[in-house]
Amino acid sequence: MLKTKVGYSENSDAFLSGAETAAMANLGEAGVGLLFTSCVLDQEAVLKGVRSVAGTHILGCTSSAAICVKDGYLNKETGYTGMMTFGGDVRVGVAGAERSEGPCAREIGRRLAKEALAQLDGAAPDYFFMTASPAEEEKYIAGVQDVIGSVPVFGGSAADNTVEGKWSILCDDRIFADGCAIALFATRAPMTNLYTGCYRETENAGIMTKVAGDRCLAEIDGVPALKKYCEWTGKSEEACAGGNLLVETIFKPLGVKDITGRLTAIRHPMAANDDLSMNIGAQLIEKTAVIQMEMTPDEMVAANPAVVRAIDEKMGCADAFFLVHCGGRRLGLQLEGKEGEIYPAVKEATGDREFLMVFTFGEYGTAEHSANTVGGLSLSFTGFKA
Repeated sequence: MLKTKVGYSENSDAFLSGAETAAMANLGEAGVGLLFTSCVLDQEAVLKGVRSVAGTHILGCTSSAAICVKDGYLNKETGYTGMMTFGGDVRVGVAGAERSEGPCAREIGRRLAKEALAQLDGAAPDYFFMTASPAEEEKYIAGVQDVIGSVPVFGGSAADNTVEGKWSILCDDRIFADGCAIALFATRAPMTNLYTGCYRETENAGIMTKVAGDRCLAEIDGVPALKKYCEWTGKSEEACAGGNLLVETIFKPLGVKDITGRLTAIRHPMAANDDLSMNIGAQLIEKTAVIQMEMTPDEMVAANPAVVRAIDEKMGCADAFFLVHCGGRRLGLQLEGKEGEIYPAVKEATGDREFLMVFTFGEYGTAEHSANTVGGLSLSFTGFKA
């Protein structure tokens, strides 16, 4: 039987925040704890607090502005910590590395997979959790899959409160800002991940005729990308200039279809450049189609319980949930005065079951018959059965 437990703390003392969270989550009885905390807390002190309770594997990252648990929405400016532990019928292998430790992100992913796999005593992983810095997530995942094959992923990228790079990744006794950490799970207990943005497709679509690097959209249908986006949405180029683009696009982002057509992965424009190109928060492929997506704030709130219910329907009622919610979606709801609706909507769908919701700057998951996918402004909701 798979055993999960959620612990949390809003203690402003970082050491006590970590210790209280680990104790409540029964870390000492688990194989791994997925740990998420605030960037305003001293991360070393949080880890020391966790370690004062147990030496069990831990990994996770900082969450943007809040976390959410069965008992409420934790967003104190003085900080918070949350953890979901996994024990019982499960074997777990954990590994993490800084980006500087390898020649490329894909090679680091391979190395981490080999290190974590060696800890499973010959068992094959059934799914894996990953967290990474926002930049090369697709390459880390590719490296992991080079070793373990097409195993479902869940997780999200490290985040801070102000998009300033103040995030941290935590893996056992290490803390770093740029890199990746993974946990491989071998268990007979069922897991279901649903990865979606829940946005609606509009009729506005075009070909990405010029992409610079992996994540800069220069042209759509031969037109500067920002100019085309503003034509589609009716927004002005002035309103979308520079970093304003991040907020302007939360309810009207872009999307790309995967080869199955069942998944439209969201591509969040993060900043506009002087040449009217747009920096995007996930990988782009030149000469493929991009679609303008849309969603209302009320639809964004309603998406959370809808995906929880879809997991229940698919697996016959989950026993616990790990919910990755984009920090950009949270910001958009905050600006619309609807952040306070996140918790009651999820609580209504989960009832008395435990869950941990975290807010990331990139989300990873899979849809029916799709490959593991990275995107932004998305939900990667995972249900577990005992």
